[in-house]
Amino acid sequence: MLSPDDALTRLDAALAAARAAGADAADALYVGDGATSISVRLGKLEDIGRAEGEEIGIRVFVGQRSASVSSSDLTPSALREAAERAVAMARLAPEDPYAGLAPEDRLARGPFAELDVDDPTEISAAALKLRALECEDAARAIEGITNSEGAGAAAGTVVMALATSTGFRGGKKSTSHSLSASVVAGTGSDMQRDYAWHAARYLADVESAAAIGTRAGQRAISRLHPIKLASGPMPILFDPRVSSTLLGHLVGAITGSAIARGTSFLKDKLGQAILPAGLSIIDDPLRRRGLRSRAFDGEGLAAQRTAIIEQGVLTGWLMDVASAKQLGLAPTGHASRGTSGPPGAGTTNLHLEGGTATSAELMADIKQGILVTELIGMGVNGLTGDYSRGASGYLIENGEITRPVAEITIAGNLLDMFAKMIAGNDLEFRHASNAPTLRIDGMMVAGS
Repeated sequence: MLSPDDALTRLDAALAAARAAGADAADALYVGDGATSISVRLGKLEDIGRAEGEEIGIRVFVGQRSASVSSSDLTPSALREAAERAVAMARLAPEDPYAGLAPEDRLARGPFAELDVDDPTEISAAALKLRALECEDAARAIEGITNSEGAGAAAGTVVMALATSTGFRGGKKSTSHSLSASVVAGTGSDMQRDYAWHAARYLADVESAAAIGTRAGQRAISRLHPIKLASGPMPILFDPRVSSTLLGHLVGAITGSAIARGTSFLKDKLGQAILPAGLSIIDDPLRRRGLRSRAFDGEGLAAQRTAIIEQGVLTGWLMDVASAKQLGLAPTGHASRGTSGPPGAGTTNLHLEGGTATSAELMADIKQGILVTELIGMGVNGLTGDYSRGASGYLIENGEITRPVAEITIAGNLLDMFAKMIAGNDLEFRHASNAPTLRIDGMMVAGS
């Protein structure tokens, strides 16, 4: 794996080859990664893996025609051949009036913000094994756990670098550490599984193996003897384990490509209240040690903290250069990409803030409702906002969590769901996308 500086040197060579082959403009992306992973099951090592790879993607423009190629051979001759092949492909491609690099005057300029995403701590495969074993042991120590699907520990490093023929050059190195366990409770026809995991940039920030394992075991035990419910409307609480999925549905509906195609249920909602006043959804690429932190986006634009929803109001779209041109707007610095194709738009470190109610307060007046802890399937229509997903969790009766519930479907429309949303105050920054407990009244529950 190359250092960011060495990667940029290779990218410069790739861009020079593209221009020599006849490209009017080009950009090149390097991605190198390496990871060690360990999995154990029932106290024994099950698998150990070490994966490494690196690739350069070259995107070229000939007039309004473009093409992309990628190569895992980073020698000068291979990059020269890849650049020539990309130019030849571009000359045969159809014209795209929206194709092009980011405007030069909007490119990010260094020095870039220090985001503290590179942990110098090294951990051996033997140490990862011990962490995984400790995690599984803690889960299996919970009374009633009868089997294990295993535990895993991993550590990885990624180097990314981007260069454009318009003068942008930037790169970063980042690390990640993770730990997880999944176990089974019960016997015979009444068996339930659950899991727990945590990931962080720094090894020291990962929750302890004992805590993760214990939580996995307790979750599995708590799901035993689930009941089925009669169908009908009722309040739904989305546990923080799943509440961030609602943010994902919103983000998918405000990308520039979805708006340009007219395939979003939010296409006419710009500047309007989507969530209740007081709630905001923030994308913060500059969060220190964030799982998706970055100083620049996939097209070389500066990344910045953005209130996608501010005090309930939808403030704008998430746009890469192409979708911004199509909409007659400016790109927003939300481009993301791989080595094999053009950029798209997306978020980085996302969270919902503004909730003030405790979990107990959210449940206090509920005579019968559901706390959802797991969602199944992807029954969401991005055009209409219709929402229907399988779910399981716990019954809420008279303001208290009582019994586990399984094999239900919850349904509604995302516009109505967003408008009725009540947020808790239990927001934690544990993942790339984070939300507190969310309450939505009047959702349809289909049970037995």
